[in-house]
Amino acid sequence: MGIVAGIDIGGSTTKIAGFRDGRRLQPVQISANNAIASLFGAFGKFLYDNHLNLEDISQVNLTGVGSSGVNQSIYGLPTFKVDEFTANGVGGGYFAQGAEEFMVVSMGTGTSFVRVKEGIPGHLGGIGIGGGTIVGLSKLMLNTNDIDKIQEMAAEGNVGKIDLRIGDISKEPLPGLDLDITASNFGKSSSRATDEDKAAGIVHMVLESICQTAVLISQGMDLKDFVLIGSLTNFPEIEGICRLIKTMYPDVNFIVPEDGEFATAIGAALAEQCCLKPVTA
Repeated sequence: MGIVAGIDIGGSTTKIAGFRDGRRLQPVQISANNAIASLFGAFGKFLYDNHLNLEDISQVNLTGVGSSGVNQSIYGLPTFKVDEFTANGVGGGYFAQGAEEFMVVSMGTGTSFVRVKEGIPGHLGGIGIGGGTIVGLSKLMLNTNDIDKIQEMAAEGNVGKIDLRIGDISKEPLPGLDLDITASNFGKSSSRATDEDKAAGIVHMVLESICQTAVLISQGMDLKDFVLIGSLTNFPEIEGICRLIKTMYPDVNFIVPEDGEFATAIGAALAEQCCLKPVTA
């Protein structure tokens, strides 16, 4: 059986993943200003990096906002579209460590929340906070929109010089609130804060807001497992933020998978045939 390639075409990046005989191949990510250019660039690099020929691909499954502009088959191969929320749910399930019911938190330009129950994804909603927020605020405050530079700056900054924490306003922990819990994002910032401190504040505010929102949405659903996917999983700060939130909600379990930025592409590749819509040749 040939390889099914799952391609997630985003606003600025395209990611592609696939499986051969049940083994996940090396995924690929390409950035380009044009969605179609990034699609074919990612496809070609995926073939090259995995030592594949076009004949090895039996099917192409597209997802992501950029897939709306694709209206013909890719290289004459059977080409289908899968809605992004389904791809998020299936891809999150690939990393869900056997959990039967969980929430997939897809941290892209904004953030979407998908509940998976009995293998069926259901979109819960979303917020306009995500990687786009980090880039936009950094452009305004730090004069850069280079995500790699922002990540480097945040790693060198001290968020304690930006955020007001419980320990800043109370000598004793409050009920259910550790002293390191944020009381107010940017509530302690001053003109003495360095650009690195500001970068740390921006990153922490966005990641905290996303994780806190996920847990609050889940209240009353008996959801305990949260699979975080998307490019923001590459920020090392996510681990510490998850640990802090867990001090407030001890029963929650955050799963931050390696290669989590490729989860939506993986979900597209693994999507069942019933979830696919043919692309006109």
